[in-house]
Amino acid sequence: MSVPADVTSGPAGAGVPAAVTSATPEPRRRRFSQLTRRDKIVIFVMVGIPTVIHVTFVWFPALATIVLSFSDWNGIAPVGDIRFVGFLNYWEIFTVFDNKLFPAIFNNVILLVFLFFGPTAFGILLAYLLDKSIRGTRIYQSLYYFPVVLSLAVVGIIWKSVMFSQRQGLFNEVLTGLGNEPVDFIGTQDKLFTVDIPGLDFGLGPSKNFLAILVAIGWRHAGYIMVLYLAGLKSVDPSLREAAAIDGCNEWQAFRGVVFPAMRPINVVVLVITVIEALRTYDIVAALNNPVGMELTSLLVTNNILGEGGGNVGRGSAYGTVLLVMCIGFIIWYVANTYREDAR
Repeated sequence: MSVPADVTSGPAGAGVPAAVTSATPEPRRRRFSQLTRRDKIVIFVMVGIPTVIHVTFVWFPALATIVLSFSDWNGIAPVGDIRFVGFLNYWEIFTVFDNKLFPAIFNNVILLVFLFFGPTAFGILLAYLLDKSIRGTRIYQSLYYFPVVLSLAVVGIIWKSVMFSQRQGLFNEVLTGLGNEPVDFIGTQDKLFTVDIPGLDFGLGPSKNFLAILVAIGWRHAGYIMVLYLAGLKSVDPSLREAAAIDGCNEWQAFRGVVFPAMRPINVVVLVITVIEALRTYDIVAALNNPVGMELTSLLVTNNILGEGGGNVGRGSAYGTVLLVMCIGFIIWYVANTYREDAR
């Protein structure tokens, strides 16, 4: 009995039509080899150049900071003369200089809590109201988003010269107009409250002038959150709100139980952005000339490397490593959450 010509022979392909076996997908390597030379160059440029830039300006400085934190390099001596001192810098910042590190970390935590319950909540409210397509929505969006376009350094200069100035600031003009004495919003270093921590010889607490930086940062942060949530609200399926209304939910119940959970990707992005914003804040305080009472972890890094009495790259790198560890947990959580969403 003869076998038809269009049927393969042999144990592996007995009785299988040749047309079926020829439809087997080609290996990825073969498909990549079919790309033209120009296609490979384009892929290399689009992937390789951003990777090199990212590694050069992000990963290399981060790893170099960790390595230099175990040295006493002053930033001037040749790299070959760097002397490693082990964990001496970490021992110093947690013991000898603990009166600088722990107040700075405490201020970062206060800033983080304020951003979450202040500007972030206000930005969500603005987004919810503007999503109603009220008259003049685009004008309101532009006004609230305008501070986001400005850098933190410019924001600091604006608030220092226009709002907080003791001689001609807007706030003091209002106070003097009401018959009150001018207030030094930036120079007042008195503590609002203190918290006693076991093991520390001093109390932790925000100073009154630290409220100034909270107001200035919040002014800028609220507009950023508004834009993110406004985009998220526009992408929510209207049928979800209709179903909630049919079930008898009022607007608050529908937003809390249906709309807000549906914007989970936006919530994750806002959470990570807010945490990083609170931890890396530097520009706005530098624009205010680093007043006493506004200590932040990012300022300790710069002051130890470049500031008055600085030149200690090792100690500054130790502060930078502490700041990196504070940020890395939220970054890992964000990346893991992103990959989990992609897998779903």
